[in-house]
Amino acid sequence: MNSVHHSSAATASTCRPPIDKPPAVRAQANLTDYRRACTEFDWGTAAGELATLPGGAVNIAHEAVDRHLDTPRAAAPALHWLRATGGRVTLTYADLAASSNRFAGVLDTLGVSRGTRVCTLLGRNPELYIAALGTWKAGCIVSPLFSAFGPEPVRQRMALADAEVLVTTRAHYRRKVAPIRRELPGLRHVLITDAEELGADLDGVVDLHAAMAAASPDYAIVRTDPQDAALLHFTSGTTGTPKGAVHVHNAVLAHRVTARYALDLRGGDVFWCTADPGWVTGMSYGVIAPLSLGATLISDEAEFDTGRWYDILTAEQVTVWYTAPTALRMLMRHGQDLPPGTDLSRLRFIASVGEPLNPEVVVWGQRAFGRPVHDNWWQTETGAIMIANLAAEQVRPGSMGRPLPGVHATILRRGPDGPTMVDGDIVHADIDEIGELALHTGWPSMFREYWQQPQRYEKAFAGPWYLSGDLARRDADGYYWFVGRADDVIKSAGHLVGPFEVESALMAHPAVAEAGVIGVPDPLAGQLVKAFVLLRPDYTSTEALRDELIAFGRRALGAVAAKDIEFVDSLPHTRSGKVMRRLLRARELGLPEGDISTLEALP
Repeated sequence: MNSVHHSSAATASTCRPPIDKPPAVRAQANLTDYRRACTEFDWGTAAGELATLPGGAVNIAHEAVDRHLDTPRAAAPALHWLRATGGRVTLTYADLAASSNRFAGVLDTLGVSRGTRVCTLLGRNPELYIAALGTWKAGCIVSPLFSAFGPEPVRQRMALADAEVLVTTRAHYRRKVAPIRRELPGLRHVLITDAEELGADLDGVVDLHAAMAAASPDYAIVRTDPQDAALLHFTSGTTGTPKGAVHVHNAVLAHRVTARYALDLRGGDVFWCTADPGWVTGMSYGVIAPLSLGATLISDEAEFDTGRWYDILTAEQVTVWYTAPTALRMLMRHGQDLPPGTDLSRLRFIASVGEPLNPEVVVWGQRAFGRPVHDNWWQTETGAIMIANLAAEQVRPGSMGRPLPGVHATILRRGPDGPTMVDGDIVHADIDEIGELALHTGWPSMFREYWQQPQRYEKAFAGPWYLSGDLARRDADGYYWFVGRADDVIKSAGHLVGPFEVESALMAHPAVAEAGVIGVPDPLAGQLVKAFVLLRPDYTSTEALRDELIAFGRRALGAVAAKDIEFVDSLPHTRSGKVMRRLLRARELGLPEGDISTLEALP
């Protein structure tokens, strides 16, 4: 089989000069010698940093909160919750420990047994953190749901999980749960976080605050085995039912290590992870990792707003910021001049999550913030960051970075039906050859099953390799470059075209705020590349601009550039910030839209 090489767009990204770090930032990095760390790192040795419970038990809640109670961190702020209407609520580590103890006690009082699935249907509020930590303390499994879900996706996921407990608000219950509760016979308890004035339509629910007030602030944490299930994250596939990825308590080890290496996070940092708590990032890096390291979390109840976000970065003196490329592109639409009064002097590190980061956003971050944005790669199934651009190293705009210590990645040559095999052996791709990104099994946060779908789980592996379903390439220096999902890649006139590279090329034009690219059928080429383009506010869609963008793309990419451009007022995104190319394709071709439960129309 001949090697399939990356198209010219990748070369264009590679030629963009690396961005050096200021010496002060490099000196402060947690990881300064990448090659030595990769050689010496061992997960077994790293496990020694866990606090553990008697008998070697590992419980995420103990590692995240209670381990700090005999240290000065007990009185330090663990969470600053910012109300949408103004004002701030602060919980110390001691506060979180006592409140989560009370929540665990409530579960015991209700007769909830170990291993029970507890769903949370909450936005960013203190009860989300308390409920998750208390659920783990009781030995139960947390299954977070997107707060933007409607009744049907809530019903579907709760039925798949066979959840017995739901923690939610009055509004969510009335609109999304009450209409389908009869279809959830296994749902025994609904805990309402704001039930001070229960109405007649809320019969059969529990006032969570009243129940917690009657519970003890002391609780003996269940001694969970490191391999006991702790998290059930549902992730939508392009077809079929959602997949439920199961993660274990020992995943906290990977959360700690990767946050320290990939996010340069440490105790005392003020950390703002903007991810929705219903998504894996909102749990792995919005709750577990920063608390386990002793950081202070910022949790903002409000939705995205440019001015508010700059105000938060300034007022809260954020030191490490983990956000989505979509949000950064929205900030970029307003230019690189920050609002008057913005002070980012405490901001040490910026990273992105959710989808690949366009090179232009990295460069813009350097200009606007005085520091670049660091891309990284991981999935719901990996449970933690696997590949990243590190604080002490040059950022290569457009690259995902290199595998973290303890992570062994490769690119597998891919045929029509999966990895290419020769004489029973998996074939690894050559340097700069496009193939499927795969990870060698064995890291602590690797998912352990697709909930009640064993055959689907088996298909995710080839021998010792987890198959990510993402196409990528690896350059001669070991940096990985994203091409696209295997089912997103466009085959046009013999070329393999990654939508991301076309989108990135278009975003290099000053008129383009964001782009989504798909392939549309063509009798000669097989598929033609079509781009949906969202313009910046000071540009108007005209035929002249359309022609200019097509020519601009051709100069950058050559034959694989977009042949057709359609201007749009918005692009469909998931709650995690990804452009839903599948939905663009379905709407363009008149196909069924499939599961759109994770869709969020960002402003």
